[in-house]
Amino acid sequence: MSVKEKLKKFWAFLKKDTWQSWLVSLILLIVIIKFIFFPALSLVTGTSLPLVIVESCSMYHSSDFNNFWDSNGAWYETRELSKSQFESFPLKNGLNKGDILLILGRTNVSLGDIIVFEDGSQYPLIHRVVSQIPLGTKGDHNNAQLNGNNNALSLDETKIKQSQIIGEAKVKVIPLLGWVKLIWFEPFKPKDSRGFCE
Repeated sequence: MSVKEKLKKFWAFLKKDTWQSWLVSLILLIVIIKFIFFPALSLVTGTSLPLVIVESCSMYHSSDFNNFWDSNGAWYETRELSKSQFESFPLKNGLNKGDILLILGRTNVSLGDIIVFEDGSQYPLIHRVVSQIPLGTKGDHNNAQLNGNNNALSLDETKIKQSQIIGEAKVKVIPLLGWVKLIWFEPFKPKDSRGFCE
C-alpha cells in the first residue's frame, strides 16, 4: 500500500462517526496545536506567548468610555494623562475576563500600550503603560498601581524592566472565548476573583 493510499484510509477513518475516530482526531488536534501552530505563531510574533487569555478583571470597563473616564479619569489626570490621550490608546475600552489577545514581542513600548510582563508571580500581568520613565503600568479597573505593598502577592508594576516584558497586546482576537479554559480553574480561585466582571 502506497503512502497516498494510507493517508486516504486514515482520512476515511477520521471522517467516521465513532468514538475511536473522535479520540484520534482530538489527539491529532492537540498535537498540531502544541507542536506546529503555537511554535509557528511564536516565530511570527516574536514572543513566547503569542496568544493570552485575560484571567482577571483588572482591565475591565463596566460601561462606555465616557462613564469609565468619569469614574477613573482623576487618577490619570493627576499623572498628566488627559481624556483625549486615553481615547487614542489601543484597546481604549479595556479588556474583559476571558478575552483572547494576540501578543507581539516588542522592546519599545509607548504610553497607553497594553503589555504583558512577568513580575515573579505565577502568571504574567496584562496592564496598560501609564509612565515611561520609569516604565509603569496600571490595570484600567484597578484603583491604583500595584506597588509591592498594596497587594497579596507583593507585585510591583511601578518600575518594570525591559527584560520583564513578554510582549504587547495588539488585537483582541476572540472576545470571551477564553472562558472555555478558565471555567476549569475558576473553582480554585479566591471567592472574590471568580466569575464574570462586574
